[in-house]
Amino acid sequence: MRKLFGTDGIRAVAGEAPLDPKTIFAAGLALAHSLLRASGSPQVLLGADTRESSPWIAAVIAAGLRQGGAEVFSAGVVTTPAVAWLTRRHRLSAGIVISASHNPWRDNGIKVFGSDGYKLPDDEELAIESEIFRRLNGAPVPEVKSLAPPVENPSYRQEYEAYLRDAAVDLNLSGQKVVIDCANGAAAAIAPELFAGFGGEIHWTHTAPDGRNINENCGALHPEIVARETKALGADLGITFDGDADRVLFADALGRVVNGDAIMLIAARAMQRAGELAGSLVVATTMSNMGLEIALANSGIRMLRAPVGDKYVLGMMQEHAASLGGEQSGHILFPRLSTTGDGLLTAVVLLRIVQRSGKPLHELAADLRVFPQVIVNVRVREKQPLEQIPAVAESIQRAERDLGSAGRVVVRYSGTEALARVMIEAESERKMQEHAERIAQAIRAEIGA
Repeated sequence: MRKLFGTDGIRAVAGEAPLDPKTIFAAGLALAHSLLRASGSPQVLLGADTRESSPWIAAVIAAGLRQGGAEVFSAGVVTTPAVAWLTRRHRLSAGIVISASHNPWRDNGIKVFGSDGYKLPDDEELAIESEIFRRLNGAPVPEVKSLAPPVENPSYRQEYEAYLRDAAVDLNLSGQKVVIDCANGAAAAIAPELFAGFGGEIHWTHTAPDGRNINENCGALHPEIVARETKALGADLGITFDGDADRVLFADALGRVVNGDAIMLIAARAMQRAGELAGSLVVATTMSNMGLEIALANSGIRMLRAPVGDKYVLGMMQEHAASLGGEQSGHILFPRLSTTGDGLLTAVVLLRIVQRSGKPLHELAADLRVFPQVIVNVRVREKQPLEQIPAVAESIQRAERDLGSAGRVVVRYSGTEALARVMIEAESERKMQEHAERIAQAIRAEIGA
């Protein structure tokens, strides 16, 4: 079982284990050695979001990579999907993103992509972990203050922006007013340049990162912010990214949040009409609302559910040759265009669908009936298998029996934080709340932090 890598790489408070200099340096060494065994002369691309810890983490991991025999390049501040795309395009051995995505500024993380632009398989991450642990008691760590991050090459970002413009094709926002929230994150380095070529009136928010304001009361973590702004300005729609812009949410002209479920519904129907929805199939996750499954079925589209995490969605998509998948949180996957969730790509794709439909955004998913849903997060001191904790297992079984086919119960651990997530969906809001709190209380009593 992996101890460092979660569903989205290594993530922790910057400077504290497992994101302390010693572990980061060991991670660079271990990855370089893994790549050496595979290719002989590894080349690695680094990219980062806007956290104040990103430069020193880049410097330390670059030092480890170089000591391990790898050549290191830097794209500077770019989005996570930009690193994945550039790694594949330039046939590099690996790409590393220094980011904690939607987490607070004090956190940071390390995500690794293989030469094919996909996140590393679990067994490769486990092998790298093993070497990291072996080296933690050995190799000396250079003094962080003596290290400088690798020199940025701005041409990488320019190439990625050109790729997005190609994906946008005939997008024209003339006569439209759009609100765009960059979450004071990586999108702030790319989105303004990208959207400058599409016309329209763009109202920008949260595009001034200072190292500590990433995701702070903004971005996809707080979509209600862009929704209020969109309605207040009388805009046609709003767009909001998370810190590393691998996901995106929208707001319609009525000031309502348009989440990943609605995005998938709109995209699936457009792709089906164009003959591009392979197998009339969409892959979502266990967290997607029952209403999405029903709305897709009404359009003759099947929906499969994968475990939470875009790498698991992608795995199921590959297994079933699906051309669309994603998560309620806004990770949307178009495998014909990208190897990972890409918020900027999803934004231009959805804007093209809206433009071609001739309808406002709120009409395109008007029939999506969202079942009441609650998610309760419980901080835990350890991640015991929930089914092996009698009180927790009994409370889950009780909820499932009571709700029957009129609801769903999903209880899982976060892949990136010390949290248990209790999600319940039901026609009865009273039952939903009661069972969610009962399960959450059982978890608190047994393993709560």
